Amino acid sequence: MSDLLPIQRLEQYTLKHPQEVLLVSAVVDGEADEVVVFRGFSSSLMRPTAFDPEVPVLPETAQIIAIARLQGPYTPDNPQFLEQGLIWDVFAERLTALGL
Repeated sequence: MSDLLPIQRLEQYTLKHPQEVLLVSAVVDGEADEVVVFRGFSSSLMRPTAFDPEVPVLPETAQIIAIARLQGPYTPDNPQFLEQGLIWDVFAERLTALGL
C-alpha cells in the first residue's frame, strides 16, 4: 500500500480502527489545515472538502505536522484524546507494521 498518499493510509487505518478519530494538522501550499479522519473518510475543518470522496483532502505535497488519536465519536467541545503530537514518521511506521 506504499503507493497510497499519507491521507489515504490514514483513512485505511480508521477503517481498521472505527472507534478512533484522527485529527491531522498539516500545511498545504503554505497554509495550515486541520483534517478529521473517521471510518475511511476525511474532511478538512479549515478548507473546502471535495464532494467526491476519491479526491484526497490532503494533496501529495501536504506536510503532516502532527496527528492526534481520539476516541470516537469526535466531539469538538470535549475531545477524548488517546495520543497527541504524533509526528508523521512515527505514525507511518505504525501503519507499515499494520500492513497499511
